[in-house]
Amino acid sequence: MVVEEKLTETPRGGRGFLGFPINTDLDSLDAHIAVLGVPYGLPYTPDDLSNDQSRAPDLLREKAQDAGWSEPRTIKHFDWDLGGPILDNRDVRVVDCGNVTADFQNPREHYRRAEAAAKKIFQSGALLISIGGDHGIPIPIMRALPADESVTLIQIDAHMDWRDNVNGEKDGYSSPIRRASELPFVKDIFQIGLRGVGSGREEEMEAALNYGAHLISAYEMHEIGIEAVLKRIPDGGRFYITVDADGMDPTVMPAVNAPTPGGLTWLQIREFVHGIVKKGRVLGIDLVEISPSFEKGNITFVHAERLLCNFIGATVRADYFEDE
Repeated sequence: MVVEEKLTETPRGGRGFLGFPINTDLDSLDAHIAVLGVPYGLPYTPDDLSNDQSRAPDLLREKAQDAGWSEPRTIKHFDWDLGGPILDNRDVRVVDCGNVTADFQNPREHYRRAEAAAKKIFQSGALLISIGGDHGIPIPIMRALPADESVTLIQIDAHMDWRDNVNGEKDGYSSPIRRASELPFVKDIFQIGLRGVGSGREEEMEAALNYGAHLISAYEMHEIGIEAVLKRIPDGGRFYITVDADGMDPTVMPAVNAPTPGGLTWLQIREFVHGIVKKGRVLGIDLVEISPSFEKGNITFVHAERLLCNFIGATVRADYFEDE
């Protein structure tokens, strides 16, 4: 008898994001929106194998504002960010697919399973919301994107993430945009909120410019505004969005390893989310690099929850699921 591989498992505590039902059987997935935890990146050093960010998917489910209420208010109550309940009283099915399983004798196996899980979700027609984990985890997710049409990649981040490798590892958290640039179906790359100093050197800057990446610093973004940034992104087509928590200003998301002043404010990221879903079809979004050890009064998790709630509600109101 062949034992079918278990790609995902129930989150710790058994609670789906916002109380949405859990379905870890990806072959029977029947959802418009699927949430997936991807806890583990590929380490640069042995002590990075299980890093602080690996706790974030479960803690977001457990510590977000909605989890503290005795009833699922976020799903059922009026949401002032959206002008009504999150799903707008429509028949939109949201499920939590749990966390991608890991093999600690072979850390790379987690990426293989993440790619396989994401591929099943995309093939089912569901929109994918991935929760990391560090910024390496979008690499297998992006490799799983449907390759039949081009995709525009949008990154919200303080850092460029164009390193080819660190300590010989090519799929770590400093390299997701470099790896995305190698995918044949990635058409354009927009990087928004860049500032401060990260792992990128002048050679990474040159690589990004030679590729043709659209680099929008945080300071340019603040000067011209989110509406002008959105106008630079072509209408139509398909999008994938990767959000590093340090792309936000530290007053919004302090629980990051590299807090850098001058990031996106809450109003700006909300405006961006509501604007981008109207420009085409967003296939997926990930939120990564939350480091719970640096959390301040649950501020990061509350903003993370609100970010994903606004994204879900915005896609519903953009009629993503009307014909499904």
